[in-house]
Amino acid sequence: MREVDVLGVRVEMPSNSPIVLLREVEGQRYLPIWIGAVEATAIAFAQQGVVPPRPLTHDLLKDVLESTGNELTEVHITEVKDNMFFATLVLASGVEVSARPSDSIALALRTGSRILCAEEVLAEAGLDAPAEQEDEVEKFREFLDQVSPEDFETR
Repeated sequence: MREVDVLGVRVEMPSNSPIVLLREVEGQRYLPIWIGAVEATAIAFAQQGVVPPRPLTHDLLKDVLESTGNELTEVHITEVKDNMFFATLVLASGVEVSARPSDSIALALRTGSRILCAEEVLAEAGLDAPAEQEDEVEKFREFLDQVSPEDFETR
């Protein structure tokens, strides 16, 4: 397993599909995962520190885990089959729960938990970005600084 950071979310054109972009902490591979608009908003909210007046689903799950004494220790992105990604929530008690990567990432950002990705997933679906492509990554980061959760609302 390799630790990854969440660079952010964006809308891929022309399909108008949201993606979350992950990057290896110690490496140069990126992992784009297509996600739903609701999950994109949840991830963007967490990254921007937006606290809604009432808990959203991911906030609720975080509160349930905390109030029951369960801690989310890690999120594992475990496999990709037919372009569908799979993840596991790893709780401090040792319990593992199957989940979608988008929900797992949204929860990990709220709890400060590490996100790990299987080497096989990075090998199959990861994109190698050598140093000369860092300019493109910087442009993406600038885009992320300008995007707001409302950009992911369906109209």
